[in-house]
Amino acid sequence: MITKFDSLFAGHIDMENVGYSGVAVNDRKFSNKELASVYDKTDAIAKLMDSSGFDTLWMAEHHFQPEGYECLPNIILTAVHLAHITKNIKLGCGFNIAPMWHPLRLAEDYATADYLTGGRVRFGVGRGYHSREIETFGSPLFDQEANRDQFEEQVDIVFKAFNNESFSHKGKYYTIPPSVPYRGYQLEEITVVPRPVNPIECWQPIQSATPRALNFMAKHNIKGVIGGGVAEGGAMHRVVEAFQKANADAGRQLELGENLSFGFHFFIADSVEEGIKAAGKYYEENLKMFGPLRLVRSLSEEQIEQMSDPKQAPTADLPKIDDAVKAGGFLTGPAENIIEQLKSLQERYPGLDRISVGQPVGTPQSVILEQLGRFSKEIMPAFKG
Repeated sequence: MITKFDSLFAGHIDMENVGYSGVAVNDRKFSNKELASVYDKTDAIAKLMDSSGFDTLWMAEHHFQPEGYECLPNIILTAVHLAHITKNIKLGCGFNIAPMWHPLRLAEDYATADYLTGGRVRFGVGRGYHSREIETFGSPLFDQEANRDQFEEQVDIVFKAFNNESFSHKGKYYTIPPSVPYRGYQLEEITVVPRPVNPIECWQPIQSATPRALNFMAKHNIKGVIGGGVAEGGAMHRVVEAFQKANADAGRQLELGENLSFGFHFFIADSVEEGIKAAGKYYEENLKMFGPLRLVRSLSEEQIEQMSDPKQAPTADLPKIDDAVKAGGFLTGPAENIIEQLKSLQERYPGLDRISVGQPVGTPQSVILEQLGRFSKEIMPAFKG
């Protein structure tokens, strides 16, 4: 039964002239003052969610984006700040990109945040998808096999650090600790100080859903986020079943949908047509941003080239919000329509207890706050008891 509602804010600042006919992604440039406005925007979203009964605000770690789309480089530090200006809401790391961290530093920083916030920070890990970020920090991205190898070793180390009073590790990328003399003895194990004092709940985005990826998640009991209605041709149902099977193979029996969160973009309006008209430009801006990063597998190279050119894009054969609404990945229309769609999902997946809803990148703060406020008043009460 769905009882928890979250929202993801990836950290975009307010921007003008959005949509396929708007400013090209690579042509957007903002001043440092404008980019720093992301923190006031994040504060406003967190405060509204805190007073409206949402469970978790998820934030995304990203770096080096003068274009203004993902401007939160340290979500653990931001979460500690938000915990001081809110009372109840959980703060989610959605996600810490492991290849941009030393695993011991990541473990220490999260453990510190866990203590300082009284356990209100949710841990999350990902492999990353921006070459500008990953490669700049000295880790591989174009070599996907190496990226996954490094990611898995890093996460193994983080959990060793969390779960053991002291430990050692010797792998392909890391030897921890180094075999060196220290104050009269040879260093053989190391202790992360402090370790988390609250139960650790770890989340990871499910993208490729390969057996290797899902088995690794099951190994560490990592919960999964299936974002934005990824289900092309029943793909989401296949992923849910595969996630359940991977956990069963690891000795963990889950109901269908358990330990998962489904993510959707949404826009409440008097009618579906009105919602499509109002949110279409934000949907297009989101696609302009993520399409060239190969995160939308259905796009051809020609379409990616077209959507990067505001002269070609408006008349090109590109995905439209209408298609996403029909596929169920974008929820819009009257509140009762959205409630019906979510109730149907709840019936199909009896173990599902969490949904994440939000707006595409490019959506201004005023619209985000208005829509989250409406969602809490018009939709969430239908799932209370």
